Amino acid sequence: MTFDVDPSAHTLAGDGGPRRIPDYLATPGTIVEVAADGFAGTIVSCSDREVVLRDRRGRERRFGNAPGAFFVDDVRVRLVAPTPAVSQAAAGPELAVTASGSVAVPTPARVARASRILVEGLHDAELVEHVWGADLRVEGVVVEPLHGADDLAEVVRTFSPGPNRRLGVLLDHLIDGSKETRIASAAAHPYVLVTGHRFVDIWEAVRPEVVGLEAWPHIPKGQPWKEGAARVLGEDNVGRAWRAILGRVRTWHDLDTSLIRAVEQLIDFVTESE
Repeated sequence: MTFDVDPSAHTLAGDGGPRRIPDYLATPGTIVEVAADGFAGTIVSCSDREVVLRDRRGRERRFGNAPGAFFVDDVRVRLVAPTPAVSQAAAGPELAVTASGSVAVPTPARVARASRILVEGLHDAELVEHVWGADLRVEGVVVEPLHGADDLAEVVRTFSPGPNRRLGVLLDHLIDGSKETRIASAAAHPYVLVTGHRFVDIWEAVRPEVVGLEAWPHIPKGQPWKEGAARVLGEDNVGRAWRAILGRVRTWHDLDTSLIRAVEQLIDFVTESE
């Protein structure tokens, strides 16, 4: 393995003072580990801004590319994009992928597992199905709307989770101090995983540029968020606005990273077995 160190370049603060971060040629197929969360996968593509990795199940995730953000053989590195010729030669034949970035496999849908994924509402369920539907059918995972999370603790008790009956829950606005965070704490259980994203509503997890906005609007407190967002999009009907938003989403690239990570953590969790 060869690392190129630019003596004038990248450093990372540490206990022993700043240390140089070597550059590493991000050849497709190379296995790397993400320093932030320990995710490991093979390199699919690399640019100055982001790196796409594929895990052992064929699902792909993207990460910001920064000095020291990745490990190669236990060494922190900065991944450097290879030339187009090197990248194409190493990648080999192109694989068909699903909207979630998974490798498309000719596997029939399996019988539904006892485990489930619950989401807050119908729009959440539709977006998850729209992007991850192929993965969910292969894994036999059913997604159901909660229609509100206030009674989550009771839902968990009624579901009776166990080693092969896991429950994954996706919540909006899962940030420190929020109502949703308190709800998640009250529903704690060894076979329940609650994840979420930082947005008030699942609509905001769609990248604003996908629907022609520079940013999602700030709706004053006390006003219905979806109605306000629909008006900004030129619609006077929430249902029509949502259909337009969903129609613009083609792949996981159109979604915020926090939602992608949350859903993939849930799929991994509910498909585990003891």
